[in-house]
Amino acid sequence: MTLSKYLTDEHVGQQCHTLAKQLYPICRSLTGPGVRETLSILANHIDGLEIKEVPSGTTAFDWTVPDEWEIRDAYIADEQGKKIVDFQNHNLHVLGYSEPVDKVVSLDELEKHLYSLPDQPNAIPYITSYYSRRWGFCLTHDQRKTLKPGNYHVVIDSTLMPGVLNYAEVIIPGESKEEVFLSTYICHPSMANNELSGPVVATALARWLMSLPARRYTYRVVFIPETIGSIVYLSKNHQHLKANVVAGFNITCIGDDRCYSYLPSRNGKTLSDRAAIHALHSINPEFKRYTWLDRGSDERQYCSPGIDLPVATIMRSKYGEYPEYHTSLDDLSFVTPSGLAGGFAAIRDAIEIVEGNMTLRCTTLCEPQLGKRGLYPTISTKDTAAQVGAMMSMISYCDGELSLLDIAERIGQPFKKLQGILGPLMENGLLVKVD
Repeated sequence: MTLSKYLTDEHVGQQCHTLAKQLYPICRSLTGPGVRETLSILANHIDGLEIKEVPSGTTAFDWTVPDEWEIRDAYIADEQGKKIVDFQNHNLHVLGYSEPVDKVVSLDELEKHLYSLPDQPNAIPYITSYYSRRWGFCLTHDQRKTLKPGNYHVVIDSTLMPGVLNYAEVIIPGESKEEVFLSTYICHPSMANNELSGPVVATALARWLMSLPARRYTYRVVFIPETIGSIVYLSKNHQHLKANVVAGFNITCIGDDRCYSYLPSRNGKTLSDRAAIHALHSINPEFKRYTWLDRGSDERQYCSPGIDLPVATIMRSKYGEYPEYHTSLDDLSFVTPSGLAGGFAAIRDAIEIVEGNMTLRCTTLCEPQLGKRGLYPTISTKDTAAQVGAMMSMISYCDGELSLLDIAERIGQPFKKLQGILGPLMENGLLVKVD
């Protein structure tokens, strides 16, 4: 189903969830057919999305692009030939990047290659071994406890050999060559919040941005494998990004209903940070605030010394902080249409702050006379008094030095509210934008 033009946030959330359902069964990893299939589907929803490839062995700063991994089938069968762990039932059952294997082993030998979670006995863990060659299976601890002494046939039908790493990007032009950078990852198998919420919300944001009649900034939206993908992307583009990016957001874990979260850039005081905090405070003042020491996703690369991009992260439940994280319990019942709608709205609101922020100057000396311009209410109520108070406070700070976001922060008013007040004042020539 192709995403249509959005009517409401609820509509966006439902369409995001529908797209997530389509992507959920695909077995993704750092490389391989699952990544290409995922990007191909996203390209059907985003006009102009370009899928690119980088050969295995390519050097990217201190890293090297790994071999490509393809997984076709995997299972553990007992002595009667019954499959007791089957990749076809859930793609988390295989250790990511497992080498091929086809042999009979004893239970004692098999145990060395099994991974489970005693504290979450009904969850399949997500485990990988990208840079060390090994094979293994992941299963629930309840399953593991049923294994009896004997011999087991283990099969992993995989290929690990030189190939390519794929990523995709779309550039959405604006009036300025200055850019806002949006990044998400497409490298995890069937998990919903930690994996799919990011790409589906980023897709919705890209389509929303394309639907706008005008954009102040140019937008760069990238879909990459986490860590190695951002490092590869930066190795190719960091000089351009450093010169042009004014704000950016890492999009991950944005689809559940439990909370809103914010993780700062390393700088902590960029326009992205301020827009994120302001947007979240307007939605839910009780949002969870983390520090740079709590980092764990691609912000590590985007904000690293020498790169220093202004990239902050808006999330719902933060990676590593919810019990379903990196397990089979992170599914499409945990990620909901309403959760995705809220995540989309939070990042959209932050982007609108970045887009709408400007420095303003009042054109009159002393307070302007609002009544003669029809800008002062003729009847005073509690609501009109509050509106006038916000308007006069805003005007009092329009000195040609402070931006609208500066003023919103100082007077404790929502950015959107001040934008609504701003229009008539500019139309009457009382406020002007300072370049």
